[in-house]
Parts: sequence; structure tokens; C-alpha cells
Amino acid sequence: MRLERFYDDDLAQASYLIACDGTGEALVVDPNLDTEQYVTAAARYGLRIVAVTETHIHADFLSGARALARLTGARLYLSGAGPAEWQYTFDEPSLVRLADGDAIELGAVRVRALHTPGHTPEHLAFLVTDSARGDIPVGLFSGDFVFVGDIGRPDLLERAAGMEGTMAAGARQLFASLRRFRELPDHVQVWPGHGAGSACGKALGAMPHSTVGYERLFNWAMQTRHEAAFVATVLAGQPEPPRYFARMKRLNRDAQPTAGGVPALPMLDAAALARLLADGGAVIDTRQPADFEAGFIPGSVNVNLRRGFTTWAGAMFPDDPPAALIGSAAAACTAARQLTLIGFTRLEGYAPVEVLAEWERTRGPLATLPRLTTADAHARWQAGAAVILDVRGRSEHAGGHIPGALNIPLPEIARRLDEIPKDATVLVH
Repeated sequence: MRLERFYDDDLAQASYLIACDGTGEALVVDPNLDTEQYVTAAARYGLRIVAVTETHIHADFLSGARALARLTGARLYLSGAGPAEWQYTFDEPSLVRLADGDAIELGAVRVRALHTPGHTPEHLAFLVTDSARGDIPVGLFSGDFVFVGDIGRPDLLERAAGMEGTMAAGARQLFASLRRFRELPDHVQVWPGHGAGSACGKALGAMPHSTVGYERLFNWAMQTRHEAAFVATVLAGQPEPPRYFARMKRLNRDAQPTAGGVPALPMLDAAALARLLADGGAVIDTRQPADFEAGFIPGSVNVNLRRGFTTWAGAMFPDDPPAALIGSAAAACTAARQLTLIGFTRLEGYAPVEVLAEWERTRGPLATLPRLTTADAHARWQAGAAVILDVRGRSEHAGGHIPGALNIPLPEIARRLDEIPKDATVLVH
């Protein structure tokens, strides 16, 4: 048996290639839209991708399962478990819908589907057995069911996709699914779908994998044996889901892309950026915050190119607007790849940093954003001369905040602008 893990650090997302070396048959689990990486890896080992699957309908990235199956001619295996109202709605000639207990055979490697609802109603985990070594399982592709030190959040259908009344039911389903996990042998390796930094849980560990035995000892969810206490704990303190999650859910359920790849980006000038902004498009400035604060194009938004870029870009621009990037050619290429993975299909180009000087020459002054010292902010607050807008998450705010601060988490700003006073100085914390 051969196993390779692919990890996108920005999305904190893991996908896997598993194969039987004897037959050369390979399966890819939870691919993202960067399909070339899986094809390249299979070719490197002389393998044929004959099957593609995913653990569930993802919310945080655009699935590449359909695109990869078409590219390689593989059979596409998707969950057919769970209620009818939350099933994949598209069809493919190669599509096989999996039920609990169904298996994908790769020579001596057997991958058996386990229905593990909770994070989502249709969620599957995949139990792997390498019969060339023995008839007991070796590992579990746990998807967003069990992470290292945490479990998948059961509230996204309600908080991100708007399906009212589903999160408490999902938490109870998750509690029941964990009983099944506890019954697995201690030695079974756990290969999760996400690592630290993902918004699909609240306290994910950074280790790439674990074992059932280790998680039974140290994962908080395994210590809670009373359903009511579990439901209360798992729903408390979950981070605000980025706004783009709702669109990802719909696209992955109804119309997964049939092709991947990063678009070519033409270079844009100041006039092109001005037209884009005037037409309601997005200009995403990828520079560091200190550089942005010193001078930026009015109406542009700073999402600097660091870990979490996709999450914040999706939080600020959830609906795939026409968009342009500001940054070096290399930064723009990296940003474009990441944006493609969360469904940005209307990238019009990029402008190098020199466009800022051109803007000043041809269109007027740049905007600036002053950074206040704590003492200055405190003086204004004490004098009642400013409103403090705290844009951190609710759990961060609850853990300690400036008295009287207005808490509106950043992903919610666009729909809650009316709550921010128009006739006062606003200090953003």
C-alpha cells in the first residue's frame, strides 16, 4: 500500500492519494481544484488514478473531485447516505453513490465507507485495510469527522448555509457517530481532512495524523459521554464561519467544476482599477498591513498574502465579484491560485505595486489609515470622543474587551453597517 498526503497550508486542508503498488491502482480522497498535483504524484509512482472520492460536501474550498475524475477517466464515488434534502444534485456517467459499508477495491487495498453524520448529514469516513499485510484495518480517512484533538463542527449547515434548526440535531448525530469511532482498534491511524487553522473546528491540532487510541485518550470529545453536555460543549465558542462558506456548499452540492487550473493574469493600470471599482468590483491589495496603511487606492481592501489569505478573502468577498490583485507578479500568481480554490472565477488581472504612484499622478491622492497607540485610543475613549468597533470573533470578544466596545465580527461587517454610528469617530480594534 502507498499513501501520500497533500496539504494546502493556506486552507489548512489535507487530501490523500492511496494506492496498491501491486496493481498500480490509486484513489484520491478529498481533492481540491488543483488537480494537477494528484496527476503528477500518480505519474511519479507509475500509478493510475482509477477512483476519486470525498468525505462530504465541503464548505471551505471548491472540490476538485468531479474535475479530477473527468481528467483521469476515474470512477467518481460520492456519498449517497443521509437525508434526501442534502444530497449531491449533479450526475456523472462515472458516478457511484456510496452507502454505509460499501467498499472501493484497489487490488489488495480495501477502502470501506462508514456513514458518520454530524458535521454534515451525508458525511462518510473511509476505513482502509491492506490485505497484503492482514485483514484488520490500518487507517481511517476521517474527513471532517475527527481531527487531531478536536471534531468537526456540527453548526455549519445552520450558520453558513441557512438551514435553520439543524445544528443541535447535527450535534446529536455527531455524538452517536463518535461511538462508532471509539469501537475501532487503538492502532488504527487517523488521517484527518484539516489541520490547525481550519474554520471547520475550533481547536484543531497541528500534527498531521493521529491514532484512534491517542484520540480516545486526549481528544476532548471522547471524554464527554453524556449527550446533553456534549451538545452544549460542541456548539459553544465556534468561530464565525466566513461568508463564502454558503456559496461553497451550494457549488459543491449542485455544480462542482469540471476543470481546474489557475487563470493567466494580465497586467492592469490605474485606469483599469478605477473602472473595476466604479463597476462594483473588488481590488484586493496583497501587501503587508503596514505598507497598506501608509497609502492605498481608495476602495481597495487589504488581504495580505499570509496564512489564512483565502479565509479572509472569502469572508470579505463571498460572491465571486470581478476582481483584481495588487502585488508583485509572484504574489499575484500565488493569490490567484488560492482564490481559484475558493471559487473566484472572475479574476481580471493584477497591478504591480508601482500602480500606486501612477494612481497619485493621474487620479489623486492615496488613502491612508492611521494606527493609534494604546494611550491615544484610551484618551479618546475616556473622553467619549470615539466609538470603538471590535471586529474580532465573539469568543475573542468574550475573553476580554474594551468596555463599551461594539462587537461586529469582520465577516459580518457588510450586512451590519447600519449598526455603526455615522456621526462619530470610529476606532477599529
